[in-house]
Amino acid sequence: MSSWPKVVARKWLNIQSGADEFHSDYAIKGKTERRKSCSDDDYYVFVREDFPGWLKGAPNGHKQSAIMPEAPPVTDTVNLKMFVGTWNVGGKSPHKGLNLKDWLKSPAPADIYVLGFQEIVPLNAGNVLGAEDNGPAAKWLSLIRQALNRNKTAQELLQNYSGATSPQADQQPCPKPRLSFSDLLSLEDELGYEEFRRLSSLQSNNEEDSASPPSTSGSPMQRRYCLAASKQMVGIFLCVWVRADLYKHISNLKVSCVGRGIMGYLGNKGSISISMTLHQTTFCFVCTHLTSGEKEGDEIRRNSDVTEILKKTRFSHSYKDPTQELPPESILEHDMIFWLGDLNYRLVNGYGDTHELLKRNDWQALLEKDQLRIEQRAGRIFKGWEEGRIYFAPTYKYITNSDHYVVQTSKSKEKRRTPAWCDRILWKGEGLKQMCYIRGESKFSDHRPVNSLFSVQVNLANKTKPRSITSRSCPSKVSTNSALTSTCVAKVQAEELLVFPRPQSYMDKTHSL
Repeated sequence: MSSWPKVVARKWLNIQSGADEFHSDYAIKGKTERRKSCSDDDYYVFVREDFPGWLKGAPNGHKQSAIMPEAPPVTDTVNLKMFVGTWNVGGKSPHKGLNLKDWLKSPAPADIYVLGFQEIVPLNAGNVLGAEDNGPAAKWLSLIRQALNRNKTAQELLQNYSGATSPQADQQPCPKPRLSFSDLLSLEDELGYEEFRRLSSLQSNNEEDSASPPSTSGSPMQRRYCLAASKQMVGIFLCVWVRADLYKHISNLKVSCVGRGIMGYLGNKGSISISMTLHQTTFCFVCTHLTSGEKEGDEIRRNSDVTEILKKTRFSHSYKDPTQELPPESILEHDMIFWLGDLNYRLVNGYGDTHELLKRNDWQALLEKDQLRIEQRAGRIFKGWEEGRIYFAPTYKYITNSDHYVVQTSKSKEKRRTPAWCDRILWKGEGLKQMCYIRGESKFSDHRPVNSLFSVQVNLANKTKPRSITSRSCPSKVSTNSALTSTCVAKVQAEELLVFPRPQSYMDKTHSL
């Protein structure tokens, strides 16, 4: 209890330990610390260091696997599939058997999965003001890892690896097929390393020219999908998973958090942003939980949240070579941007005929009342951003473990809420094409999860001019009361977490150092 005031003070003054840290399966050259608490397997905690091409080679001294995917032909661009999903889980920690397949399903396998959560912990005073509870995040990471890496059953893969199952007397054994790289990884992940080695050794005993599958234990190449980065701020949680063979093409991975909750800066509401470069294309993923409420004028507060997140999100980089192109420092500087989360925009005009329109599944009539679309058409927010056509029912607010909205029954003890499309995915940038935009049907929380699949055109060669370093540097002489000074000082004070203007006494102390 004696440390609790210190925790609160650090949150209010934005003095956070581990401000530059995020979780990943990979180790960066530089300062790293190995932990065991935020995944079912090892991961690394990173501090901010700028190492272009930081994912070159195998981490932690492990040798590269001899089984490598064939190198693609040299071209200027490559098309990848990116899955983007968002889910407000209502403060509930997942149970071990929770099935994520409904949420993570897509028309085609994705190369990258971007998954954002809201309310992974209850938004009570203890979680908002106290130490961060990362237990639920560890459970979500474990479930996601299992869901992405276990697309085929062990029995199916073992049959493929063994050749055939118990041929009849008049049948010839089927020849052993050539397993794909991803199948081998999935088989090892499903059976466990020791069992995988044992079975593969038995298979090769009678084959003079055979060898056991190479050891990849402990390496990110052990799995089909690996965690590139994850970050938590109170109840907001964002994680990015990449296909195992893409990891060496990722660089400039950074995180930035902006609190927009209590008093306008605590982390019960706000955003987590992850910036990365894949080949020569820059990506930014922004997971948000905006101001709630359906009173008149609440949409203005949500608009303000978006504006402040765009203004205060910063990715700090330090470069020794001024001739090199600077990675993006703000959200809008990226080539491709995805904004996902519980945006909390509601339907205008109260209850009215909402119930009747719901009974008729008349989504288009209901969407005419959607605040986000109204505000966007008026040019007040998300100007130039895109969102796919919505052909699914409102995602909020359901009675727990039910297919019924709270508004549909007077017996519900839940607070009366008008159904709305609170959970959304927007995007901005060239070379993006949305392939689907759907919702899942899990009854785990009072929100339904939403996902979208994109075709993403990634540049393999740098076709742009280096950005000017001086154009984004902080001026040396500005007033201590200016917002710009607060931003510059925040860069020194690890601005990635909960950015907000410092008290004047704190600013004076900082400038006197």
